[in-house]
Amino acid sequence: MNAQLNWSGVPALTENARRGFIRSFQRLELGESGEGRHLLGLAERAGDSTYVRALELLVREEQQHSRLFGQALDYLDAPRLESHWSDKAFTLLRRMLGLRTELGLFLIAESVAMGYFEALASHAPDATLRGLGRRIASDERNHLRFQIDRLRQGFEFTPRPLKHVVRGIWSVVAAGAAIVVCFDHAQALQACSLNPVHYWFRAMSRFDEVARQVFSGTAPTARGPLPAQSNIA
Repeated sequence: MNAQLNWSGVPALTENARRGFIRSFQRLELGESGEGRHLLGLAERAGDSTYVRALELLVREEQQHSRLFGQALDYLDAPRLESHWSDKAFTLLRRMLGLRTELGLFLIAESVAMGYFEALASHAPDATLRGLGRRIASDERNHLRFQIDRLRQGFEFTPRPLKHVVRGIWSVVAAGAAIVVCFDHAQALQACSLNPVHYWFRAMSRFDEVARQVFSGTAPTARGPLPAQSNIA
């Protein structure tokens, strides 16, 4: 997905949709902009140089996503955010424990947001934003496959009862994360023909499939944890 996006045109958006995408992209630009030092530090202490290199590439792609959302804000003639409570809360939560916890939280965040990126790719009312969605969705599918594979290995020898406990905790966090997505990105979801309430159930369904692959030992499919859903309501 290396095609250049055309940021020079005039957005084909209603004012309501434009405001919705501005609110959404401001939060996404901020959330994707981290340097990943904490995550990479944990990975380096685990002693796997190949994995550290792979994580470096993942972090670099996430930073590229931040730049793309920043370009989208310029395209929409909107400023960037300096901070937001949801980003601060997520950062604090993921740094509380070890590497698997941080990776698990990234997995949760990306799995519940994946449907939005797919809808942006296929149903955004503006061609440039659809191109943005295709770029982001393609990368995030690969990120999910990578994280599932690593976490599946990490939990391979974990006793089954403990797996159930961790999965239950993840489910609670995923439910909250999906609520944040539905609230923070409601107007953008609607502009992409998604009902925010319906989206919550779709996001949780995708998370459940991702968690099943992590804890059951099932390898990710070629296209990702779930196929793209074209029936959007």
